[in-house]
Amino acid sequence: MILAGDIGGTNTRLALFENGRIVQEQKFPSRDHQSLEEIVREFLKGKKVKSACFGIAGIIRDGKCKPTNLPWILDEVHLSKGLHIPRVHLLNDLEANAYGIRVLKKEELFVVQEGEAREGMRALISAGTGLGEAGLAWDGKTHRPFPSEGGHVDFAPRDALEVELLLYLQKKLKHASYERVISGPGLHTLFQFLVETGKETFNENIRKEMEKREPPRVISEWGEQKKDKACTRAVEWFISLYGAEAGNVALKFLALGGVYIGGGIAPQLANNFLHGAFCSSFCNKGRFKTLLQSIPIYIIMNDKTALLGAASYAEGQ
Repeated sequence: MILAGDIGGTNTRLALFENGRIVQEQKFPSRDHQSLEEIVREFLKGKKVKSACFGIAGIIRDGKCKPTNLPWILDEVHLSKGLHIPRVHLLNDLEANAYGIRVLKKEELFVVQEGEAREGMRALISAGTGLGEAGLAWDGKTHRPFPSEGGHVDFAPRDALEVELLLYLQKKLKHASYERVISGPGLHTLFQFLVETGKETFNENIRKEMEKREPPRVISEWGEQKKDKACTRAVEWFISLYGAEAGNVALKFLALGGVYIGGGIAPQLANNFLHGAFCSSFCNKGRFKTLLQSIPIYIIMNDKTALLGAASYAEGQ
């Protein structure tokens, strides 16, 4: 059996694979545990596996990783010895997602922009607890995933409102990156900016709902359903910013083969991406507008893509 993991700041998802199929799967709240080893032991309950691969939100260096949004230290050698698994591999979480793209079915992709079908570089951008970005290099035969930390580059405002947002972020944070506005927490930040600066009203019903559930989920749901003006505006702005940065990624990687949108937020707002400001922001790059209009854009609807990618990588090693 192969063990695959998708390690995020919010949840850790583990799955056992046999013959390329999931035979057991479980999700754990990441911050409720002291380490990945603790979670894996609880999941395996003594089962033996021949190989494991974990996709993690963080930089992998020499087989080691300090996750961006978790107080853990991960080490391939330490995990292998401690868990008695012969081969353990660590991948950046977006790299794992990129490997997973290669095994997805057509119906597992939601088309945002048709574009022109062609071979070439691809790119992946994924907003969840944080913002991840990765590339898929085309070598003439197949796509070879590679990681990046592009979600942490400087946030670049596009108009006077976003200049004001940048100044607002700089007062609160040491560094204003795209992850601070394009992520679950980022959606909440956009909402807070709108109400704290008096551009929208903080509805008392929203306040009560946020006391019971995570604010980003409330904002997303109420915004999509247009139940609250501040939520609706925050969601529309979020999607516009998402499109702008996706277009930046497409240009940086020259992703003529397509841009893929991962993470847990986009599938919930898929129709908003289709009918909202995503594509106009994606293509609004001056002299390169026509080129960007020709690039296919897809939302990944299968939330197991990172697990599939991690398992595929482990199988090939």
